[in-house]
Amino acid sequence: MKTLKEQTDAKIAQGRKAKPEFMQGVDDIILKAKAFKQGEKAIKIGENAPHFNLPDANGDIISLSTLLHKGPVVVTFYRGSWCPYCNLQLRALQAKLDEIKALGANLIAISPEVPDGSMTENEISKMDFIVLSDQDAKVASAYGVAWEVPDFLMEHMRVDRKLDLENINNGNKNILPIPATFILSKDGVVIWNYVNVDYRTRSEPDDIIEALKSLS
Repeated sequence: MKTLKEQTDAKIAQGRKAKPEFMQGVDDIILKAKAFKQGEKAIKIGENAPHFNLPDANGDIISLSTLLHKGPVVVTFYRGSWCPYCNLQLRALQAKLDEIKALGANLIAISPEVPDGSMTENEISKMDFIVLSDQDAKVASAYGVAWEVPDFLMEHMRVDRKLDLENINNGNKNILPIPATFILSKDGVVIWNYVNVDYRTRSEPDDIIEALKSLS
């Protein structure tokens, strides 16, 4: 089975071949974002993770505190079900979910998408981990991974992808999370994280599992 990096690298290569000018534009934006240290404010290893209460696809409120009483929690932020890189990542996590649960952990995936009928029917919501909606990006901001998306990418999503983010995210049209993953110990302390403003790269599920083993 291919690693997640192999899958995302293949997706990037496909994009470079199909739309070289667009992908060069993305490269330029990512370089600029890194130069301005986007993502540097993300919560660090050893810090207490902000607590939250967010709705799931059915509108039920899920509390981080409640989940932490059961064991470690893996919190991953993704852009939305419309993002192909997010789908690759979450499928890879789904494939490793039994191993994650065997280590006593719960997995939470958070995006700004509205928990409505469309969310309950998409592929991600049918996966066996917890999917939550952070419509106003307040939780992403608390974790230091909220990103104001540059106009170049917004125009691509609106024109090329026909995405109405304002509708999808219930009024939030240009703030998306930097794809990031945090592992929280049972007492709510960050013991591992992965934060990269380049939305085309993601944490490897096997690295998450190894970090969870260190808690055992």
